[in-house]
Amino acid sequence: MTEPVHSAPATTIPLGAHLRDGGTEFALWAPRAVRVELALVDDADNQTNVDLALNPDEGIWSAFVPGVGAGQRYGYRVHGDWKPEDGQRFNPAKLLLDPYARAITGYVDYRGPISDHTAESNFTRDTTDSFGAVPLSVVVAPSPPPTPLAVTVPLSEMVIYETHLKGYTQRHPEVPEGLRGTYAGFADDAVIKHLTDTGINAVEFLPLHHFVSEPFIVGRGLVNYWGYNTLGFFAPHAPYASAKAGTLGGQVAEFKHLVGKLHEAGIAVILDVVYNHTGEGGHEGPTLSFRGIDHGGYYRLTSDNRNDYDVTGCGNAVDTSHPRVLQMVLDSLRYWATDMGVDGFRFDLCTTLIRDTNHHVDQNHAFKQAIAADPVLADKVMISEPWDLGPYGYQVGRWGKGWSEWNDHFRGYVRDFWRGATNGVQELATRLSGSSDTFDHGGRPATSSINFVTAHDGFTLRDVVTYDLKHNEANSERNRDGTDDNRSWNHGYEGETDDAAVNAARQRTARNMMATLLLSAGVPMITAGDEMGRTQGGNNNAYCQDSPTSWVDWHTADEWAAQLDLTRELLTLRAEHPLLRNPQFRSHREVVDDDGDGLGRSEVAWFSEHGTEMTIDQWHEQGRRTLGQYVSDPNEAFLIFVHAGFEPIVLTLPGQPWASEWTIAAHTGLDKELPHRPMSAGSTVTVPARTVVVLHGDVLAHLPTVIPSPTTPDEPVDEPTTVDVDPDPVI
Repeated sequence: MTEPVHSAPATTIPLGAHLRDGGTEFALWAPRAVRVELALVDDADNQTNVDLALNPDEGIWSAFVPGVGAGQRYGYRVHGDWKPEDGQRFNPAKLLLDPYARAITGYVDYRGPISDHTAESNFTRDTTDSFGAVPLSVVVAPSPPPTPLAVTVPLSEMVIYETHLKGYTQRHPEVPEGLRGTYAGFADDAVIKHLTDTGINAVEFLPLHHFVSEPFIVGRGLVNYWGYNTLGFFAPHAPYASAKAGTLGGQVAEFKHLVGKLHEAGIAVILDVVYNHTGEGGHEGPTLSFRGIDHGGYYRLTSDNRNDYDVTGCGNAVDTSHPRVLQMVLDSLRYWATDMGVDGFRFDLCTTLIRDTNHHVDQNHAFKQAIAADPVLADKVMISEPWDLGPYGYQVGRWGKGWSEWNDHFRGYVRDFWRGATNGVQELATRLSGSSDTFDHGGRPATSSINFVTAHDGFTLRDVVTYDLKHNEANSERNRDGTDDNRSWNHGYEGETDDAAVNAARQRTARNMMATLLLSAGVPMITAGDEMGRTQGGNNNAYCQDSPTSWVDWHTADEWAAQLDLTRELLTLRAEHPLLRNPQFRSHREVVDDDGDGLGRSEVAWFSEHGTEMTIDQWHEQGRRTLGQYVSDPNEAFLIFVHAGFEPIVLTLPGQPWASEWTIAAHTGLDKELPHRPMSAGSTVTVPARTVVVLHGDVLAHLPTVIPSPTTPDEPVDEPTTVDVDPDPVI
């Protein structure tokens, strides 16, 4: 029986800073504090402290301060016991950010006294004031939400484009120089035109919650570029605001403008959100907000309460088993969905969010229950990165209805298949079908699978076909960071080359992987720049590279024009033909017309190059590199023919009842390698080596109602058993 949702009781006033007539109301949850001071900071950096009053029933401290308006900078000083053994590290010398701050300004000075403890001991309180070395919260006036999408983009039609906001426009030649790398720069018409021309209808931004760099990265003279180190769950990242907007609330307006512009172009906005940990790191790290408010309340601790229980690899783990902490996460999600206009969320290391008070994974966690029951969040796109680094953290395929998941099975297999590291085509059929082995249970749709070949972490698509080994020397970690499991193929030469034959082979493989991605059932996710040959020079862990290494180079478009043309062509086909993006898992059952009469062909069938359905023996051929997926409905049919062999192959086109005529709608070869004319059923066509061909079938309206008995099982047989293994961390 499902347990009721356990959430924190409603508060008498909303948490955070909210403008009221004549002033601002401040409220902070700090149930174990003995005193809370609000520190108001003026333009000359003078502080005025105001004591807040405690509501003991709610553990909330609050005060109305007359005369305080929008743009006011502030922080908190929280008094209490210094008892690390009890999860209490109160230190009023440390000026703290409001966890509910709508905007954050300033930066962390890692040379300053930002730790709550002394250099000699992590458990001895340091009483040096941190003011001037830490960022401040900002009071923000309410404003209307951005223009909503005129028509919601359903998951079945969605094409997700994962991108870094700054890196996408930092080198864009048409974006004004002063706007490059900003919210306003991404909202530029030239940027949106590229997205719409390509066929993108959903942008997934790497973290835009305000984040900070980790001390060890700063110590190497680098920065946290990706942004997976959140400090403010309600605040847009201030450095992405343009100079004109500023950081005293202008970042909020500029972010809303960006969302409105994307919505007006029919593009949904998805945020990559990091609620699993915060930028404070472990207790040995800086104290900037949560730890100083209640270390044992916000974070998971070990049994001795002195140390953080880390299942994220980032020093701490946010404790969503605490009702008030869970409420903060839900309040943040609602704020971004309502006030900020966001259409969906991708949750980094999402398994951390469903651990209970004993740190055990619970797929019936209140976090999931609350989202499903929430009228604001229930219809938003919810994407899980379905693992963390803790015990039983690998949860791929287990998130249930209402959730889509990053499918690392797809990523690994597609890379292996096109580099020749697989046996047979059984698993190819499974991946093309939406990874039914992982997601086809409990009534889940095929859109449960977020298919991807690359993501922000790891090689770009160009680098997958250019490098066998990682080249992360610029990260100053002696090339020890990043995964060694690249599943890449350099085509015989490591790195860039002027060899025309090698480059042609690499680009063909890249086109094949893009085609496999865009033609598979599920929701495709393209990493920004993969459609036009972006490279990171072999760096597979560019998390700290705020440099040309990570920024999109818009000048590669000409060199990789065929890649961009194919991506656009396939996305146009996908948009125009619902048959290529069916949200449900297909079976071998017969297609029927509106009257219920059988049309003699199947929803899905699997063909060999001989124009007949695959035999059992063919399914078991370990050296087979060729497979055709046939899909049809009452009106049309497609044959997606995948040939990964190194020699051309003669394909016989299936005859009736499968189709009466075939036309090549797209392919990954060169233009002159395949015919443009219609071809009759039963005729043959030579498919070049290492080519994916999409054939559109013209079907008859009425055919015999008896479908031929299949010579093979409805589904591929003896598919490989998937073993759950904790992957390298993907953050």
